[in-house]
Amino acid sequence: MSVRRCLQQAFSRNGFFQAHAVHIFIPGEPESGGRYLRGREMTKSLMEYFNRSPRIGTIGTAARDGRVDVAVMGSPRMIDEKTVVLGSGSNRTLENLRQNPNAVYMIMEPGKGLMDWKGVRVYLRMKDLATSGPALDEYRRQIASAVGEAAAGMIHALVTFEITEVRPIVDMGQGWEQAI
Repeated sequence: MSVRRCLQQAFSRNGFFQAHAVHIFIPGEPESGGRYLRGREMTKSLMEYFNRSPRIGTIGTAARDGRVDVAVMGSPRMIDEKTVVLGSGSNRTLENLRQNPNAVYMIMEPGKGLMDWKGVRVYLRMKDLATSGPALDEYRRQIASAVGEAAAGMIHALVTFEITEVRPIVDMGQGWEQAI
């Protein structure tokens, strides 16, 4: 499915996504060295959590020389079981991604104690960066419709990422499914 079509689905009036069959590899499980998560329910629950509104998260990036940056972002959308899109201004996050394609998007929900916190860390690798074209135009149209022309005017690029790993915000070996 094209990024443009996925964006149209992502910003549909009901705010929900069509669930797709999924096979996401999560590395690092103790006995097997990794495991595959399967099924529409997993995809649906992660996508609904990731795309919930309102929600704010942070994106961490690093420049080629190792300088790190973290920025508050509300615009990333999970458009299918393995893809995240992000509208970015002309800023440090975008500059870092041009030098180093790896990033992590973190969503946090405070709890009473540390073990009660909810959230995930979604590890990403940039697949595409568009500063023009139909996908960026569609993204800007959807942003303008959702939050106004001023916000859409600040979008300089549309970044498409592949999800490489999902971990809970507080990782005690329980898996991300228990963290949302």
